[in-house]
Amino acid sequence: MASTPPTSAQVVIIGGGIIGCSVAYHLTKRGISDVVLLERKQLTCGTTWHAAGLITTLRATDNQTRLAKYSRDLYRSLAAETGQETGFMQIGSVQIASTEAWLEEMRRGCDLAASFGVESREITPGEIQDLWPVADVSDAIAGFYFPEDGRANPTDTTQALARGARMGGATILENVQVLDVVIENGKVVGVQTSAGDVRSSTVVNCAGMWARELGKKSGVSIPLHPAEHYYLITESLEGMHPGLPILRDPGNQAYYREEAGKLMLGLFEDTAAPWARDGIPEHFCFDDLPPDWERMTPYLERAMKRVPSMEQAGIQLFFCGPESFTPDHNYLMGKAPEVDGYYVAAGFNSLGILSAGGAGKVMADWIVDGHSGADFYDTDLRRMQDFQDNDRYLHDRTVESLGVGYQNHWPFRQWSTARDVKRLLLHDRLLAAGACMGEGAGWERPNWYAQPGQEPVYQYSFGPQNWFDNVRREHMAVRENVGLFEQSSFSKLLVQGRDATRFLNWICTANVDVPVGKAVYTQWLNDRGTIEADLTVTRMRKDRYLIVTAGFTHRHVVSWLEEHLTADDFVTITDITTTLGMLNLQGPRSRELLGLLTDSDLSNEAFPFATMQSIDTGYWRVHALRITYMGELGWELYVPSEHLAQVYDLLVDRGEHLGLTLCGYHALNSLRIEKAYREWAHDIGSDDSPVEAGLTFTADFEKPNGFLGQRVLHEKKAAGVPRRRLIQFLLEDPKIMLYHNETILADGAPVGYLSSGMYGYYLGAAVGLGYVSAAEPVTPQWLGEREFSIRVAGTDHRARASLTPMYDPKSERVKV
Repeated sequence: MASTPPTSAQVVIIGGGIIGCSVAYHLTKRGISDVVLLERKQLTCGTTWHAAGLITTLRATDNQTRLAKYSRDLYRSLAAETGQETGFMQIGSVQIASTEAWLEEMRRGCDLAASFGVESREITPGEIQDLWPVADVSDAIAGFYFPEDGRANPTDTTQALARGARMGGATILENVQVLDVVIENGKVVGVQTSAGDVRSSTVVNCAGMWARELGKKSGVSIPLHPAEHYYLITESLEGMHPGLPILRDPGNQAYYREEAGKLMLGLFEDTAAPWARDGIPEHFCFDDLPPDWERMTPYLERAMKRVPSMEQAGIQLFFCGPESFTPDHNYLMGKAPEVDGYYVAAGFNSLGILSAGGAGKVMADWIVDGHSGADFYDTDLRRMQDFQDNDRYLHDRTVESLGVGYQNHWPFRQWSTARDVKRLLLHDRLLAAGACMGEGAGWERPNWYAQPGQEPVYQYSFGPQNWFDNVRREHMAVRENVGLFEQSSFSKLLVQGRDATRFLNWICTANVDVPVGKAVYTQWLNDRGTIEADLTVTRMRKDRYLIVTAGFTHRHVVSWLEEHLTADDFVTITDITTTLGMLNLQGPRSRELLGLLTDSDLSNEAFPFATMQSIDTGYWRVHALRITYMGELGWELYVPSEHLAQVYDLLVDRGEHLGLTLCGYHALNSLRIEKAYREWAHDIGSDDSPVEAGLTFTADFEKPNGFLGQRVLHEKKAAGVPRRRLIQFLLEDPKIMLYHNETILADGAPVGYLSSGMYGYYLGAAVGLGYVSAAEPVTPQWLGEREFSIRVAGTDHRARASLTPMYDPKSERVKV
């Protein structure tokens, strides 16, 4: 029988799984007791109740690992606080490396674990056998042991969080269905429920696989989709006991753990079955789905060979229960950009138990403080693009996204499902030129160009991949001659109106009140003085500015602008991404080539760096911006879409005798890292200050009325040389590859990890960027007194460190 909710609350939480109960618990810890959690049926009845409860703490990023570690520690202590056991046991976990590729990946993972403060070590097949006597390890090359990992009972843990929330004053009601979120003037004002309305200015959608449909009612995009998810439990099996560590076998897409003297085998198949495309049945509560034996038998047969005695044991249960998955296999958390006061915590990709404790704390901090307290962009709801909430797209991507966690995480791995969403106007021309396409924010973009007779497909490895020499050719063309990049997928926004200058000057660290035609490179900071965006702003007219930013940041950048607009600002924001193409011409002969297309004076005096002019190229007028992200003389050419093909053809035709080379995004990345140019969401983000990142030169502390985050930034700058700084590294050994997350060591001791890495073809070895933290200011002298190395798959490789770019440190080539 439904209970009657109160008529108002400070915060309403929708959904009584472990995520919702954790949010409620942590809100009370932050001093908000006027919390109401509403569950449509019973607590845990959606997906929480049938979760395996694995607490494996090493995740792909530092902050996601922190969530998992916090969850582990919380579950360990909840019983003492609440009197409700969580079933947490610290039993450890073991990963099996059964191929050389898995060995390389797991060794890199061990390096990462050390950087993130997770205890781990490589063990021999014999040691795996000692820990798991019933396993067949004949194909194992090595194992990796994480002694602090564990398991918890999902239902008991949820009940403990719920009890803790009630002890803190929260109200938790079952059998109360939220029918809709009430919105007035773009703001949350309450919810309509099956038992009456509740007024509230803050709602948190923790509805799990129901979250998307509920969000749609309010115009909030929450891209996730349920899929079948399987585990098997045997009859009692000899050798099973509660102290067995979790056994993870990604080569067989399986995990194994003890379950009351039986064995649980869980599967993450590479071709999954999406479920409930037409909607989740209303009655769904503690339900399971009929298992598809035919589809799953090959996975079962392969996985059961790891524990041969399973083949003789009876099967007590073959369970199929739905869980929700997201298009990029990361969570969906944070503020909904469409509605003020609407928060989301859903789409945990079968990692909800592992992450719930930390996620609840982050969401509570977000609600109370107005921000998450750390850089969670990879899980921030605002990273998602509008097209990703398409039914067919989600269905097709979910086929792949379920199994991603148990597949090799190759450098530059490309999604294979739900592709070809956005095509460049030059798509067919680029394919004809040999482009191997990758996906960026839904766009099909050229990552590299195949040579005649070479198939433009990836052959993955952790060493040099099949395109290594192709990108060398592209990279060196830009350094020595001229290269052309198709970058129309970059987001382009017009900010205009009589208040545009004042508005942008508050958002930007740089002063945008510059002459018409002048471009400025700038950051956008939050009130903590850390970086929310990194982009260029060009003044087109007195009251009109062009903002250009990477396509993957589109929704975040637009949301940030809209959040800071007030009712008094006479400003409009217009997305012109698809109306303007962008061709980027870079290299020492770019002026010579562009001069063949136009009569305009392109000399340094007539066309200085960081300025934009309208020039005629053939029959067509384009906006030419002299700027670079590769460290060379070059121009970004902004071309009306209806003229893009003609301008491209003209460039290619006139550039042939100059040796013009078409270049892709891998070359762009190698060039920018070689020049030590930062990339937002990799090298800089909301955990990083411009002081630490070496970007204070973008900040104008003297401009009228200041800028957002100025006070904190000024204090950090005034404090002197920081103890944490972004450094560029160059390996001595030219055969070793760097990608990101490799450990940085100073005199043999870890001091940080790389935020990005790529091969520096001009410098002759792999280059990386990463933050170094020390007990004293990180000065040039401090760097010079130490020997640096980078740890790659367990082996340390000597490296040179520099605060200034190792390529053209004075940027003389940029401004010739």
